[in-house]
Amino acid sequence: MKKLSLFLALAFATSASAQLLTVGTMTKLNTPQGQDLRVAAISPAADYVLLTSGNNQGLIRYDLSSQRMTTISEQPGAGYRVAVSTDGRKITYRETVIGRDQLRRNNTMQLNLKTSKTKVIARRQREASPVIKDALTVSIENRHIVLNNNGKTLTLAPNGENQSYIWPSVSPDGQHLCYYVCGVGCFVSNLDGSNPQFIARACRAAQWYNNSTLIGMADEDDGHFTTASELRAYTLNGQSQVLTEPELKAGYPQTAPGVISFSTLRGEIYVMQVK
Repeated sequence: MKKLSLFLALAFATSASAQLLTVGTMTKLNTPQGQDLRVAAISPAADYVLLTSGNNQGLIRYDLSSQRMTTISEQPGAGYRVAVSTDGRKITYRETVIGRDQLRRNNTMQLNLKTSKTKVIARRQREASPVIKDALTVSIENRHIVLNNNGKTLTLAPNGENQSYIWPSVSPDGQHLCYYVCGVGCFVSNLDGSNPQFIARACRAAQWYNNSTLIGMADEDDGHFTTASELRAYTLNGQSQVLTEPELKAGYPQTAPGVISFSTLRGEIYVMQVK
């Protein structure tokens, strides 16, 4: 792995920005060249990251200590909304299958890293995320947010039924919901969708770093291709900070305590130390 020093937290800050995080070293992972990879998830202990292709096909575990890559799945959809248990020992992901009726359905799989055994925990479901007992999951169905909380399902449209919602995530304490309204920007609301608060337009695919800080990407395109992208930190009170150099074209972050992992438009994977 190649390590780089990163001392740019204030260099790219605007007058309205603040230093929210102290950025330390940044490590480029030793992944095969020419592969279109992005980060699907990172373990809570930041000892491994899960990688997938740009279209969410396949799932690979990359051990940050040994640099060993292990294939978990090669199936379509395996990299979409992957979940890692709080102890890092179980990985829950989905595999998309097409039935005789030509409709797409999802098998939800769970890998136990301790036993190396995989089991099906939900079979051939139409919804994007399964309803799992004693679990809190969030997904998008028919452009609206669907929250599954301990077996109870709520369909939410915090900014109105006529809006399209993407990139939902729940804060670590389970109290707040982050989501993006297409064409408008990133918002945070209470878990039931009440009291939506605007965060920023340039905060896409946001992930919670802690209960008060979001990490999102600010990207630009020419109508066909992404031309620029950088990671920014945002607080719930409107402060922001640029975290990556423009040349990296960083996007789609995943977070763990003290760590942010992300991919670039070239398919490179980085792990950034922050505090």
